[in-house]
Amino acid sequence: MDNYINNIKWFRNAAPYINAHRGKTVVLMFGGETVSHPNFANIIHDISLLRSLGVKLVVVHGARPQIEDRMAQRGIDRKIENNIRVTDAKTLVAVKDATGSLRLHIEALLSTGLVNSPMHGSQIRVSTGNFVVAKPMGVRGGIDYKYTGCVRRIDSEGINMQLDYGSIVLLSPIGYSPTGEVFNLALEDVAAQTAIALKADKLITLTEDAGLLDETGKLIRSCSVRRVKTLLDEKDCHVRQLLLRAIIQSGENGVERCHCVSYQSDTALLQELFTRDGAGTLIAKDHKEQLSTATIDDVAGILELLAPLEAEGVLVKRSRELLEVEIDKFTVLKKEDVIIACAALYPYPDAKTGEVACVAIHPDYRKGNRGGRLMEALEQEAQQQELSSIFVLTTVSGHWFLEKGFIEQSMENLPKGKQKMYNYQRKSKIFIKDI
Repeated sequence: MDNYINNIKWFRNAAPYINAHRGKTVVLMFGGETVSHPNFANIIHDISLLRSLGVKLVVVHGARPQIEDRMAQRGIDRKIENNIRVTDAKTLVAVKDATGSLRLHIEALLSTGLVNSPMHGSQIRVSTGNFVVAKPMGVRGGIDYKYTGCVRRIDSEGINMQLDYGSIVLLSPIGYSPTGEVFNLALEDVAAQTAIALKADKLITLTEDAGLLDETGKLIRSCSVRRVKTLLDEKDCHVRQLLLRAIIQSGENGVERCHCVSYQSDTALLQELFTRDGAGTLIAKDHKEQLSTATIDDVAGILELLAPLEAEGVLVKRSRELLEVEIDKFTVLKKEDVIIACAALYPYPDAKTGEVACVAIHPDYRKGNRGGRLMEALEQEAQQQELSSIFVLTTVSGHWFLEKGFIEQSMENLPKGKQKMYNYQRKSKIFIKDI
């Protein structure tokens, strides 16, 4: 019975994420290694579930190990130049065989509808076609790459038409030229260019690791595109470099979110999309406006931003001296080195909670979800400090915090130290959010 209760609670908690993803366009990328893994059947079930929840899905598959197998079977020598496969006429036959067989295999799995299976009643439509227009890579450094190509154009109109019909669009690492030729493409190139052309809301990559790992091998839970650039290392394997470059290219060209999760976990994909903590790595698009921890040089800008709100009585007045002492508690949002928003986090480690304070946005910049970005940054900071909740006291912004997932609570739920400091004259309302 406890398991059923926990499942119902999880489903309720997932509801906001389900609503947030409905109608969104998502490009899901995985290599041939994923298809060969025993967990792939679960991934197929999750793909079906995502579609049934209203997600518009473009699935891009790779076939590198399958191509290697076909070449070995035919006795075709493998030729790699500058980490790029040279695709001659014989190799192209193996490429067509491997990708065609793999595409049919994936289509068959997505068509499964047996009774007592997770796919029962799903009635998934899969659309494939000549959506990828390619061009030859040509001769580089004296090497003729023959039928190895790169993406020239994505037929976004054709793909969107199929997505609007409710189909899952399945793309192979193959492209076609206007002259009728077939080219062998990199999976990562197809996925990135597709996400960019469709203005996709997300690019999801399935990899062997739990997500992106830092220099010490530790999982990076969330980061910016700029952080991904620091992970690029020419000494790494070529496939990892292609993955990182696809994420960077997507993020720099309009894709708001990229996710990197493991294909070996039977829960990672859904956990990443429908839970607060996720399972892998979330990479957020870089913005021209930069978030950072405040420094002593930011004191004047913060004071200028807070002054009008303090004059109105919305915020409690802080002296320059106090602000200088507490400056490391502040996060600021800058545009061209001018502070346009700020917020502070004051931790109460013994109570495993922290106070959000001094949330202020310049009147000219109160649109564009800047407050949401500040709150996300503070929540990440609170999680890094191993806090389990955050709270805020406010007199005028209660509804905004409710929209951000806070719940109004009584004073007894505040840390003891904060209860003693409560200003009864201000009569601030108390809002708490579990993180």
